[in-house]
Amino acid sequence: MLTDGVLSRGAFGFTAQGNMTSMCPNGSEWVWNGLGECAQDARDMSSVYLGLFSILCFMVSSVPQYISSCKTGNMDSAISIWFLLLWLGGDMCNLVGSFLADQLPLQTYTAIYYVFADVVMLSMYFYYKIGHKMAENRRVLHVLGLACVFGCTTGLARLPGLGSQQEMSPSGFTSRTLLQTSEVSNIQSFTPKEIIGFSIGSVSSVLYLFSRLPQMYTNFKRKSTEGVSYFLFALVILGNTTYGLSVLLKNPDRDQGESSYLIHHLPWLIGSLGTLTLDLVISFQFLIYRKATVEVGANHETAPLLGS
Repeated sequence: MLTDGVLSRGAFGFTAQGNMTSMCPNGSEWVWNGLGECAQDARDMSSVYLGLFSILCFMVSSVPQYISSCKTGNMDSAISIWFLLLWLGGDMCNLVGSFLADQLPLQTYTAIYYVFADVVMLSMYFYYKIGHKMAENRRVLHVLGLACVFGCTTGLARLPGLGSQQEMSPSGFTSRTLLQTSEVSNIQSFTPKEIIGFSIGSVSSVLYLFSRLPQMYTNFKRKSTEGVSYFLFALVILGNTTYGLSVLLKNPDRDQGESSYLIHHLPWLIGSLGTLTLDLVISFQFLIYRKATVEVGANHETAPLLGS
C-alpha cells in the first residue's frame, strides 16, 4: 500500500526502491524480502501468518472436491455451473482489483491461486458434462457417424458426373469524484488507479456473494449434497476466516488511520466475510440432507425384513 513516498511497492507487492533499513526499520527481514511487506510488531506478524495459513487452506480446499468428483463421477449434476462461473468471475475481478488497488501482497498471491484453482475445477466440470452427454447420446452419435460416412461415399461416387457444375458456398457470416472524501473524515483520498481497483473489487465481492446462491438452490432442488465435498466449503470457511483476520490485524501504513484502512479494504472484507456466512448456510444443508440420506438408507434396509 502506497504511503507518502517512504514505502512503495511494485508489481505483486515487491518494493520498487530503497532498502529495509530505511523503509522498514525494525521489520522482519524474511517478510520484507519474501513478501515485500513491512512487519514491525506482533500484530503485523500475526497478519502475515494468518494470511499464509489462509493461502494454504485455499490451496488444499479444491483437492477434496477433485477426489470426490473422480470417485462419484457426477460433478456436472452435483455442482452448479453458475456457482463455478460466478466464483471464477469473482476471483478474476479480485485479482485485478487487488493489483490496481494496491492491496496487501498476500491478498494478491491468494487471488492468483484462486483463478488457477477455478480453471481446473471448471475444466473437470466440463469433462464430466461432455462425457455424460456423449454416453447418453452414444447411439445418436453412431447413427450420425454412419450417415456421414454414407453421405461422403455417395458424394464421391457422383463427383465424375458433376461436370462444370459448381455449388455456391456461403460467402460469410454476419455476424476521483465518486469516492472522494472530506478532509474532516481523515480518510486518505483514492488515486484514479485505486478507484478502478476498488470498483473491480466491489464487483468481485458481489459475484462471490451471488455465486453461493446457485449451489444452495441446486442442493435444495436435489435434496442432496452427494457429489459435493464438504471439505471444499469447510476449508474455504477456514480460509476466508483467516483471510479476513489477516487483513483486520494488519497495522495501517503511516499517516493512515484505522477507518481509512478499513474503507480501502472494504470490498475484500465483504467478499471474504460475506461468503463466510453463506458457506455456513451450505454447511447446514450438508447436515440436514445427510440426515435425510441416512433415513432413506435405513428404510431401504428394513424393507426386506418386514416383507419376509
